[in-house]
Amino acid sequence: MSSPLSSTTAPSPLFPLSPLPAFGYASPFPGTFVFGVSASAPQIEGAAFEGGKGESNWDRFSRQPGAVHGGDTLDVAVDHYHRFDEDFALMASLGLKDYRMSIAWPRIIPDGTGAVNEAGIDFYRRLFASMRKHGIRPWVTLFHWDLPMALEERGGWTSRETVDAFARYAEVVVKTFSDEVKHWITLNEIRCFTMLAYGYGTKAPGRREPEAVVNQTYHHAIVAHGHAVRAVRQHGGPGAQVGLTDNCDVSVPVSESPEDIAAATAWFRDRNAHILGAIHAGHYPESYLKRVGDAAPKVLPGDFDLISQPTDFLGLNIYTGHYVRAADNAQGYEQLALPKNYPRADPPWLHLVPQSMYWAPRMAAQLYGHRSIYITENGCGYDDEPVTDGECHDLHRRDFVRGHLRELHRAIGDGVPVNGYFLWSFIDNFEWEDGYQRRFGIVHCDYGTQVRTPKLSARYYARIVQERRIL
Repeated sequence: MSSPLSSTTAPSPLFPLSPLPAFGYASPFPGTFVFGVSASAPQIEGAAFEGGKGESNWDRFSRQPGAVHGGDTLDVAVDHYHRFDEDFALMASLGLKDYRMSIAWPRIIPDGTGAVNEAGIDFYRRLFASMRKHGIRPWVTLFHWDLPMALEERGGWTSRETVDAFARYAEVVVKTFSDEVKHWITLNEIRCFTMLAYGYGTKAPGRREPEAVVNQTYHHAIVAHGHAVRAVRQHGGPGAQVGLTDNCDVSVPVSESPEDIAAATAWFRDRNAHILGAIHAGHYPESYLKRVGDAAPKVLPGDFDLISQPTDFLGLNIYTGHYVRAADNAQGYEQLALPKNYPRADPPWLHLVPQSMYWAPRMAAQLYGHRSIYITENGCGYDDEPVTDGECHDLHRRDFVRGHLRELHRAIGDGVPVNGYFLWSFIDNFEWEDGYQRRFGIVHCDYGTQVRTPKLSARYYARIVQERRIL
């Protein structure tokens, strides 16, 4: 009796790949869709005390014992301040033509309120000239958490003085670089430099304030956003666009049933009422004010005239999400706790929820009417990514990117107005309180030698950008 696998059995045929449906793996992203990478000034520039730059809150915070892993500081970072031309040449070699970056407030106005530092202006002029040489378009974030320390000492984001100082800073920067920059982002991730900085104390300046103080920092931040929008409208020149980047709380319905979708939408609305909801409505929603009670922020006349100015796009930083289902309670929803062994990257908060890329932009468009959305950050961090024989095989990041882009592609196919995607991050860098332990880059940086090595994920992403489809 012969075995089914004996030599007399005919070999199985090779199965051809069938054509895939529209917006499946093989169909391209829209021709105008932007693929880019992101980074921020404090995390990559280094030169923390060169060129007239003032001390930032993170320069000070990183020197507090126990505040940052390993006592790491921003002093050198990946030395982008001296190596930007090399970095842009590498970026261009990967076919990347759009780069989301930030400008360091303490490099422009060292004490936050005084004289403009012309050496800082000159640095960014040289940086933009290099980008232009390499065919890379800047998307500039005005504030990515590095507050001049002089302002922090006078209250930081708890003080209205910081709002006024930011209004002037934004005007200076937009006026100065309006010929170089046409895509402006006002603020990056309000929750992180407010709640985590003044409530939880895990980010600079490391304070733990009462709820009313934290809520006031939220308000000051969205007023600052309004000042930046006004600066771009008045001084950005022809074609200038502006938007906010928000790390909104993201809900994913446990099932795509009408009841679970409705529950997840209600959760999303409630959890984002104090930022996206307030900006959209032109006031704080009643549900939010009822929830915070006496801890509600103090609003000055004219604040919401600034806050609710129309923007050209919404930026969303999406890393993870929460599963929500319908429930028989007052809210009508229930957030589910993740099991102990639910997959995540090395940051304990970064659970792998690719469907977040579908639901977050869909809900933002549905609830707030945004007609142009960009994913301004999406990525994953791991601690152990060695370079061996000139290669870094970060297959976990390759899988992360592929899975999340699939969900984003599906959203576009369903009519969600997503117009671009910026992968975080271009290069390994200073990862805030995690220091240099945690790597988010698609380019490996040896912090001892500053040698750059594109990882497997960089080559993979370059192919996606070139072919404009998921591979």
